Amino acid sequence: MRLWFCPNWKFSWLFIFLMGLCLSKNEIEVEESNSGFEFVGGNVNLITTKESWEEKLSQASREGKIVIANFSASWCRPCRTVAPLYSEVSEKYPSLMFLTIDVDEVSELSTSWDIKATPTFFFLRDGQEIDKLVGANKAELERKITILGDSLSK
Repeated sequence: MRLWFCPNWKFSWLFIFLMGLCLSKNEIEVEESNSGFEFVGGNVNLITTKESWEEKLSQASREGKIVIANFSASWCRPCRTVAPLYSEVSEKYPSLMFLTIDVDEVSELSTSWDIKATPTFFFLRDGQEIDKLVGANKAELERKITILGDSLSK
């Protein structure tokens, strides 16, 4: 098997070395955008700026809501796998605030929250971390959300 090197090695490129095939992240996104995948739905709010992040955290604090912040990426397969569940549980628990942050779009938040892998879920009360889940473990994510949602509804 022969490995090929892509002539345009840049940080923004995602390389797939499979029988000499080199695809950019953008080419992969175009291919996958046709699959009908969406990151938001239900009661999930898409965060596109640091200001909207701060606004939602303030709103959650005023309303006494716990925030579940999903740091994900459009090119991340595990993120796409867990997104439908995230959207579904957001409808079950209106007492929680569900946010999705694309790590590529709002990189300053990714840096300040020290995101090393996607998806990463932070559970926040008054802007402070109370729990964290790294990875697309659907059962564990649902368990954590259910515990928090049930505790607030009592």
